[in-house]
Amino acid sequence: MIAPQSHYLILSGILFVLGMSGVLVRKNPLVMFMSIELMLNAANLAFVTFAYRFGAIEGQVVAFFVMTVAAAEVVVGLAIISSIFRVRANVDVDEVSSLKG
Repeated sequence: MIAPQSHYLILSGILFVLGMSGVLVRKNPLVMFMSIELMLNAANLAFVTFAYRFGAIEGQVVAFFVMTVAAAEVVVGLAIISSIFRVRANVDVDEVSSLKG
């Protein structure tokens, strides 16, 4: 038996709030990237749920593009984090602003 669509939307909202709190509270950039990925997956779950509800394929196509953007974001973000870690032994988000000059 398939769960009602409201359960999927509630789960999507909970995942989005957890991801948002992870971005706002944590200072480790890797945890922040994982939280952003959680938020993007929550949006994907909502898109796919609405696509199933209305019988349209557009929600699934948008979810595919969101996954593509998320993969590109991870590649660029991890490259930036590794280059900062190579210069400094610490990767604290508050100390990255001190690299200005």
